Amino acid sequence: MERLIIFDTTLRDGEQAPGFSMTVEEKVTMAQQLEKLGADVIEAGFAAASPGDFEAVNAVAETVKNSTVCSLARALEPDIEKAGEALAPAERKRIHTFIATSPIHMKYKLKMSPQTGNRKSRLCCKVCKKFYR
Repeated sequence: MERLIIFDTTLRDGEQAPGFSMTVEEKVTMAQQLEKLGADVIEAGFAAASPGDFEAVNAVAETVKNSTVCSLARALEPDIEKAGEALAPAERKRIHTFIATSPIHMKYKLKMSPQTGNRKSRLCCKVCKKFYR
């Protein structure tokens, strides 16, 4: 049987709208409602972005019990470390890491070859793994 997985980004991506942001308490309340609605994964924020985002991800991780709590992280070891620390109290956790892979982004923004990007991605996956013991 196939299963649809609901990955909700409201707490992170929703704040990208001009003039919209939530307090830690509002994020926790929203996360509780998303959990009641049956969201499988709740992306609580970008823990490395700011102390406030770290606090929000951590508070959601402490509160949510049935959904997987997720933090976004660039493919940078310090970002992954912050995400892992913020998610520590979560019963179910996920680090959503990313790296630009278009040839233009890799060459001009990241200044790396596809081979270097591939190595960096594998290294970041190893860093993520240490938070899943």
